[in-house]
Amino acid sequence: MDRVVPLIGGGAVLSTNVSDERLNRALTAFLRQELQAPASAVTDFLDIIIENANRIPLDQLLPDLERMRTASVRLNAFVTDLVRDTWSIRLREEPSEEFYRRLRHDLRTPLNAIKGYSELLIEDMAGSGDGNLQNDLKKLKESADQLLGQIDSMVALTLQEDAAHGDGRQRQIGIVADVLRTVQPLDTSDAPRESVHASRILIVDDNAANRDVLARRLTREGHQVMTVTNGPAALEIVAAQQFDLILLDLIMPGMNGFEVLRRLKAAEHTRDVPVIVISALDELDSVVHCIEAGAEDYLSKPFNPILLRARISVCLEKKWLRDREKQFIASLEQEKRRSETLLLNILPQSIVNRMRDGETIIADHVAEATILFCDLVGFTTLSQSFSAEQTIDFLNKIFSTFDLLASEFGVEKIKTIGDSYMAAAGIPERQIDHASRIAALSLRMMQALRTIGESTGLPLQARIGIHTGPVVAGVIGTHKFVYDIWGDTVNTASRMESHSLPGRIQVSATTQAMLHGNFIFEPRGSMQIKGKGMMETFFLTNGAV
Repeated sequence: MDRVVPLIGGGAVLSTNVSDERLNRALTAFLRQELQAPASAVTDFLDIIIENANRIPLDQLLPDLERMRTASVRLNAFVTDLVRDTWSIRLREEPSEEFYRRLRHDLRTPLNAIKGYSELLIEDMAGSGDGNLQNDLKKLKESADQLLGQIDSMVALTLQEDAAHGDGRQRQIGIVADVLRTVQPLDTSDAPRESVHASRILIVDDNAANRDVLARRLTREGHQVMTVTNGPAALEIVAAQQFDLILLDLIMPGMNGFEVLRRLKAAEHTRDVPVIVISALDELDSVVHCIEAGAEDYLSKPFNPILLRARISVCLEKKWLRDREKQFIASLEQEKRRSETLLLNILPQSIVNRMRDGETIIADHVAEATILFCDLVGFTTLSQSFSAEQTIDFLNKIFSTFDLLASEFGVEKIKTIGDSYMAAAGIPERQIDHASRIAALSLRMMQALRTIGESTGLPLQARIGIHTGPVVAGVIGTHKFVYDIWGDTVNTASRMESHSLPGRIQVSATTQAMLHGNFIFEPRGSMQIKGKGMMETFFLTNGAV
C-alpha cells in the first residue's frame, strides 16, 4: 500500500509506495552521495595540491594550504554527522529555525575558509609561472562553489525559504522513491535455494563453526562442498582435485590465507579458480593486497549470508562464462589446426604464408627445378576387377606411401592425375640438390611399389620420367585453388614418363649430367622433343655409388 511520507521542513506530502524504513535508508544514501562524496573530494584534491607544493617546493604556500585542509576535515566531519545523525531520517519531525541557522553556519564556515584561502593563493601566485598549481587551486575553488550550490539546493536555510525549496525536496524524495520501486526488497528467508550452477566449492578456515555454517548453507543450495582447516591442506587438495570456487580465511596459523592465495594464483592449474577471501581483518590494506593478488572478492566477518550468497553466485556465473569461453576458444583452435592441416595438404607452407601476408597473385619463375612423373602401368585394366571402394582404397595406399617418401626427401608433391603421380624439387624454395632428391625418391618409389605388389599379389609396375629445367610455379583458382607448375620442362618430364618402359626410370640428358658420378645409368637412346630436336635419354638403374 502507498505510504504518505511528510517532507522535511514542509507541509507537503508525497505518496511513494515505499516503506518509511527503506525510504529513510535511501534518503541517507542520497545525502551521502550529494554531500559527503563532494566534501571528501575537496579533501583529496587538497592532499594532491599539498603534495605537489612540497615537491616543487613552494614552502610559502604550505601554511595556507594546511589551514585549508584543516577546514576541509572539519567540513567532512560535519557532513558525516549530518548524514548519520541529524537527518537519520526524521520524516515526522519539523526542523526548527535554530536547526537551519546551525546548518548554515557549520556548512558554510569551512567552505568559505577554503574558498577564501584559494582566492588569496591564486592572487599570490599570479605571474609565478607555475600554471599547473594555479589551475589546481582554481579547480579546488570551483569544487567548493559547486558544493555550496548543492547544499543550498538541498537544504532550506530558513523556514521562510521552505516554500521556494519545497519542490526541490519533493523531487529529491521522488528520485529516491523511484529507485526503490525499481529495486525490489530482498527475500531474506533462509529457505534453501538451488544454485543456477551447482559447483564444487572448497572452504579453507581454521574455525570449525565457520566451516560448518558455510558448508551447510552451500550444501543446501546444491553445491558439492569440501572443507579443510589450514593452508597446506588446501594446496594439497587443489593439486589433486578441481574446484569452481574457494572460500578462504585470511587469519590462520602456520600458512596464512594471503600466502595460500599467492600460491594458488601462481600455479597454472589453479590460476583461474575464483577465490573469495572471508576474514575478520577488515583493514583497507588487507583488502587491497588480496584483490591485487588475484582474489575475486573480499568479505569481512561476520558476513551477511545474503550478501555472501549473491557474491558466490556472481563468482560462479563468471567462472562458468570463462569456462565456456575457454571451451569455445579451444574448439576454434582445434578447427584452426584442422584447417591448417587441410590447407597444407593443398599448398606448400611458404605459399600459405605469402597468401596470409596479402599476396593475391602467387607466380614465380624458377630458374631450375627437377620434375618427376610416375604412372601405374595397366592399372586401368587391373581396377576393372575392383569395386569403387577397393579402387580408391588401393590408390590411396600407393599414393599415401609416395607422399611419405616425398616428405622424407623434401620433395613437393604437385598433384595426382588419375593413376599418375607428379612431384617436383627446387620449388617453392630453392634446393641446390633438387635433382639428387628426385632421383633418390624415384628409386624408393619403385621399391615401395614392388613391396606393395608382393604383399597384395598384384602385378604392380610403374613408369617414371624425370627432367630438369626452368619452370613457372604459382597458385591458380580462388575457390578450389591449387599450386601447380608449367613450362617446357614439365612437358618434357611428362614425355620422359610416357616413353619410358614398365619398371624403368627414364631421365633426360640434362638431369643425368647433374647426377653423373652419384648414380648409375644405362643409355636409352635418343628421343624427339618438340621444339628441342633430339635428346639423349638414360635409365636410372641404381642408387648412389
